[in-house]
Amino acid sequence: MRAIIVRHGDTFPPGAEPRRIGARTDLPLVASGRAQGNRLAATLSGTAIDRCLTSPLLRTRETAAIIAPHIQAATVDWLREIDHGPDEGLTETAVRARIGASALFDWDTRAVAPADWIVDAATRLTAWQTFFATAQGTTLLVTSNGAARFALLALGQPPAKLRTGAYGEIVDGRVIAWDVRPDEPVQR
Repeated sequence: MRAIIVRHGDTFPPGAEPRRIGARTDLPLVASGRAQGNRLAATLSGTAIDRCLTSPLLRTRETAAIIAPHIQAATVDWLREIDHGPDEGLTETAVRARIGASALFDWDTRAVAPADWIVDAATRLTAWQTFFATAQGTTLLVTSNGAARFALLALGQPPAKLRTGAYGEIVDGRVIAWDVRPDEPVQR
């Protein structure tokens, strides 16, 4: 079993202030996001992908179509971005001011969501565990950072950020790479 987990490409142009965009905001890729998809496609061009799973959101479906245009992607809800509740659309500065640095630290390091974010961690964790236990061949999964962190947790590892346009690779339950961008040197 080989899983290539990709975070969708950019949805904001370079220089735009980052905002918390989750399940309720369905943004398309911007030009830099499509370029990230093209770099991922070039990097993965020699990989025989057996199937592709995406979140229902446009940004993930667009990224998957760039990387693997020959495969009809299936959308699965457990890959959907989390719902940031009252922080949806706010800048990182505003989110930090509202919930505090310790709440963001808990989310980043332990996947413990702030009280008013809608995550359903148990369902996500179970979905990833089921996927890893039953998947065969090579699967491309295109999702978001919020959903991808549960892949690592399902393998007994701490969560780690997956940047836009980056991927991770898991082979037979082992993390081979994480947060790799095709335009940067690989760090293992």
